[in-house]
Amino acid sequence: MAGRRLPEKTGSRQTKVPLPNPSPVTALSVRSLRPPFRIGIDVGGTFTDLVLADADGALLVRKTPSTPAQPEDGVFTALALAAKALGRDAPGLVADTALLVHGSTVATNAVLEGKLAPIALLCTAGFRDTLAIRRGMRADPWDHRAPFPAPLVPRHLRLPVRGRLAPDGTEWEPLEEKDVLDAAETIGASDVEAVAIGFLHAYADPAHERRAAALLRQALGEHPAARHIVCSSEVLPIVGEYERIATVAMHAALAPRIARYLAALEARLKALGYPRQLLLVQSNGGACTVAQACARPANLVLSGPAAGVAALAALAGPETGEDFVAIEIGGTSCDVTLMRGRRVELAESLEIAGHPLAVPAVAIHTVGAGGGTIAGVDGAGALYAGPRGAGARPGPAGYGLGGTEPTVTDAQLLVGRLAPGPFAAGALTLDATLARAAIERRLAVPLGIALEDAAAGVLRLVTQAIAQAVEEITLRRGLDPRRFVLVAGGGAGPMFGCEVAERLGIARVLVPGLAGAFCAFGMLAADIRLDRSAPFSALLDGAAVAAAAEQLAALEDEARKELTGEGFDAETIVVQWEACLRYRGQHGSLRVAFGDAQGLRAAFEAEHEARFGHLQPGGVIEFVSLSLTASASLPRPSSRRHTHDAAPHETRRAVWFFGHGMMAARVLDSPPPHGMPLAGPALLALDTTTVVIPPGWAARTLAAGDILLEAAR
Repeated sequence: MAGRRLPEKTGSRQTKVPLPNPSPVTALSVRSLRPPFRIGIDVGGTFTDLVLADADGALLVRKTPSTPAQPEDGVFTALALAAKALGRDAPGLVADTALLVHGSTVATNAVLEGKLAPIALLCTAGFRDTLAIRRGMRADPWDHRAPFPAPLVPRHLRLPVRGRLAPDGTEWEPLEEKDVLDAAETIGASDVEAVAIGFLHAYADPAHERRAAALLRQALGEHPAARHIVCSSEVLPIVGEYERIATVAMHAALAPRIARYLAALEARLKALGYPRQLLLVQSNGGACTVAQACARPANLVLSGPAAGVAALAALAGPETGEDFVAIEIGGTSCDVTLMRGRRVELAESLEIAGHPLAVPAVAIHTVGAGGGTIAGVDGAGALYAGPRGAGARPGPAGYGLGGTEPTVTDAQLLVGRLAPGPFAAGALTLDATLARAAIERRLAVPLGIALEDAAAGVLRLVTQAIAQAVEEITLRRGLDPRRFVLVAGGGAGPMFGCEVAERLGIARVLVPGLAGAFCAFGMLAADIRLDRSAPFSALLDGAAVAAAAEQLAALEDEARKELTGEGFDAETIVVQWEACLRYRGQHGSLRVAFGDAQGLRAAFEAEHEARFGHLQPGGVIEFVSLSLTASASLPRPSSRRHTHDAAPHETRRAVWFFGHGMMAARVLDSPPPHGMPLAGPALLALDTTTVVIPPGWAARTLAAGDILLEAAR
């Protein structure tokens, strides 16, 4: 693979190691997989998934329960399982690994659980309460009583500093260094672990923020906060005052925990003999180095789910098309993503636990519907499912790990869609007696209905919730879901795919060959990616386009230097320029590919009409900001996994299907051979997932090893 290299890390010295081009493998025993290996590890809320690709592109999958208290333990348990399967020890496997990409919920869980580091904020005098005032807008305008989350920084640690810049960067008032030193005294006497610096208009000139950071580091000395000082001008040079301050505060609040986690992870990998750089998946779907992640830790809040973007692109082809709506359902949640023409929409911001973050992120709509989603009966006597989940510990009742509340997995077990015994490639054992007891005690008896009816009711509710999540990113945006192929990924996704599709009028469902480790596989298909932006305000005309091009060229030069400085081959770097535009007077903006004035207007108007259903003929358009994406290619595995020539083993059992009730169904332990369709009712009980094929649907295995399900016409 000419030109595709990964930096090797040996102390501070880096060299470039070429990797071979992966080729498809159709029949291969696990023990014959050969190095160099590439590994993707996704630490989810319930399971930690590992996908290993060998030199020829053959794939190995392993799952293990996550360890929320020590997330890195799940990583090394998964590595040990993979090493055992290959007949090696963990050090031998790691030493022969040329690429290790990791996605984790550490940042996500820290925000959701409120386990963030105590921080201080240096702000411009007179703007101490920006974090508390917010924007004054609510997601639900009718709910004016629900409180906003507490600001990330308490008021006594929002420390005002005199000094003022104009919007164009002109200094109106010099930085008052005494205020910075006074702030250092306050911080030094506190338990603060990190400091955010967000001065007014610092995006136009970072001089005040940089000087304040230098003074703080000198004054704080060995204080822990001196190690984590984050300037808004370095991580987020944008105009929006509240969004910029809120985001730099989140970067600072996550920095200590992320730095500790990654340091522990790298130390254990180094002890096993891994000599290269660990890469991490960001919210934008691309990978980054540990140094980049520590500098911008809030970019990791969608680390795991965003990896599915690269996996989606790998599924596109002549048999499947290029327009997908994907449901990735794990143990905790369902993440819905839209792909049109091999492109997944990138949002300019996201919100997590009520905190807005102005970081580039894959546009993902998430609902609390997964295998571990808890069901119950509310005070009015109605059945509900979600959004609470049982997590990895204690998990569903059927796991036998101490859980007592009924979940979706328990319901699937009770109606025959899952079988008692080994589950998730042997990572757990399902106990039908425990699942039955939980559903009877918490659902069937309070509702006064049969056990199977209670379990079926849970599945109906969850299926409807997933269908509504798909409608949220299709119908509510003016898109007809029937023109898309529904991709059912995750360990639980293929159990809901066809029935969700039926509710939406979708005729084809695609189950990836690695559905149970969809995001971990996506990590191996991701490229290194940097997103950079800069404010730019001007009316759209030729002169403004020329000035914007100069600014983008400067951003590109910086991005290329950063990537080559990390050891990535300059020949593999691809840069895309974009501009955020709006009609004059609008609040929001739209991102389009950069071009000349005429091309920008045409692209903006086309996107505006597609998004909002109208445009302003001859309307005045203005620039809001400029952005670019710089990516460096990494070696990618084939989308095929190793298979075996042996015919599937078939049994039969009673299974519940929507609209049909309990009925006899064929159960196969591997996909049907290529070219031989399998008609429902049937189940494919695979290593890491179960594919439900209802009556009226038929499944066939594609050349790449994926499974396409089609409704009878």
